[in-house]
Amino acid sequence: MPRVAPSSMRTDRSSVGAGVVLGLSVAAAGLGAGHLAAAFVAPGSSPVVAVGQAAIALTPEWLKSFAIETFGDRNKTALIVGMTVVIAGLASLVGIATLSRPRVGRLSVIGLGAIGAIAAVTRPAASPAWILPSAVAIAAGTIALRWLLDRGDVEAVAIAEPPRAPHAFDRRALFRGALTLGGAAAAAAVGGAIVSDRRFGAIDSRGGVAVPAPADPAMTLPAGVEFDVEGIMPFLTSNDDFYRVDTALFPPQVRSEEWRLRIHGMVDTPIELDYRQLVAREIVERDITLSCVSNEVGGPYVGTARWTGVLLRPLLEEAGIDRDASQLVSRSADGMTIGTPTDAVMDGRDAMLAIAMNGEPLPIAHGFPVRMVVPGLYGYVSATKWVVEIEATTFDAFDAYWIERGWAEDPGPIKTTSRIDTPRNGADLTAGTVAVAGVAWAPHRGIERVEVRVDAGDWTEAELAAVPSVDTWRQWVFRWDAAAGSHRLEVRATDGDGITQPEERMPPFPEGSTGWHAVTVNVA
Repeated sequence: MPRVAPSSMRTDRSSVGAGVVLGLSVAAAGLGAGHLAAAFVAPGSSPVVAVGQAAIALTPEWLKSFAIETFGDRNKTALIVGMTVVIAGLASLVGIATLSRPRVGRLSVIGLGAIGAIAAVTRPAASPAWILPSAVAIAAGTIALRWLLDRGDVEAVAIAEPPRAPHAFDRRALFRGALTLGGAAAAAAVGGAIVSDRRFGAIDSRGGVAVPAPADPAMTLPAGVEFDVEGIMPFLTSNDDFYRVDTALFPPQVRSEEWRLRIHGMVDTPIELDYRQLVAREIVERDITLSCVSNEVGGPYVGTARWTGVLLRPLLEEAGIDRDASQLVSRSADGMTIGTPTDAVMDGRDAMLAIAMNGEPLPIAHGFPVRMVVPGLYGYVSATKWVVEIEATTFDAFDAYWIERGWAEDPGPIKTTSRIDTPRNGADLTAGTVAVAGVAWAPHRGIERVEVRVDAGDWTEAELAAVPSVDTWRQWVFRWDAAAGSHRLEVRATDGDGITQPEERMPPFPEGSTGWHAVTVNVA
């Protein structure tokens, strides 16, 4: 086998490095220019954002569940990192191939730009103008590629007869050009972010909103609503700690001054409201626990907040909703659809259009300026963020986003659930009295009893904290006389209807998880 000279090996590696730099520079130029152009069209029209949203829409449910379970609230960050790696890898391969075949680079720029354009214009909230940022990205990428190839004299090398050696092109000129191009791309991306924030950002709008005093305030929290136990979740979840599970790669930016809500469909009189008209109505305030259907047994996707808003039932009655309208399809500003059973909104529970959370205007990530909150239902059939439309229709007439993907159409109420917050699984404890504590929830039915057992022994009733209503979770504590050894602790709850949560473990898909939460601890 012939030996390869070290100089040839260095040349090959150098050529690969030059190709990687070429590909990454051209990709950065195109994406930066496209992001800047999107600042003058709509943030969602950016090729990167559009492709990311398309990736979310096309991801199979098992992979989405895996991402949520694995990365939690950081699943969007994980997607962005993954996209960056994939784009960088593809750009590098294209760049390497382009050194010997420049046509590969030109065709790749056009092809990838076309993917961005298709992803953008097929978004639910898109307009024909959303194709423009991808067109700009194609133009910028093509110009950048041509400029870098000319600087490095790459194309002349590629078509030379006889072919020149791989090191014949001007690497230094290519690298200097790539550095210049990288700076321009970064400036375009940052400039796009700044312009987009000024044109479409909702931070200033949120800062200018004052939460009106509720005409019907939430009741004062009763004494004993929280136990003084380290590690247990507070009764009210802070806005920063409240879980977020949605399909928006970046939260939609909706300004309160521009927000409109349309109520239509199977109604006698369609209604359209702006933000001022909404907050001029009677304002109520309620403590309500929300839960995501993707929450595993013992999982974190549940929280309780003090919500302020306008009850939804009077609005629907004012519109004259048809008695045969079995479903309310609510639409988000980004085109997401959620179908809510009409009966759950009209049966007297405090279903509302929320404008504030824990005394502050809704955080942008949680739906500013207006979102839906319906006690007792999982979020995927009730908790529409950035809501701009409610259509009265039937379940037969329309399948909302999650229903199209196989989740249960009418899953019933949030399942009765309990969780051990402390001690944590695998904790090392000292023998003696140990406070085993956590939360249990069955929104709109309430929790009547929580029981704990040790090592599959007899069930013992835990002490329950006070609660303001059946729409919130409830803290519980069990004082355990812990003996040395390894022990398994289990918890189960019984709701206000007398139904005890089942032992059988079921995954979240398609209608919510079931099973007893358990932890194993070691007592010294």
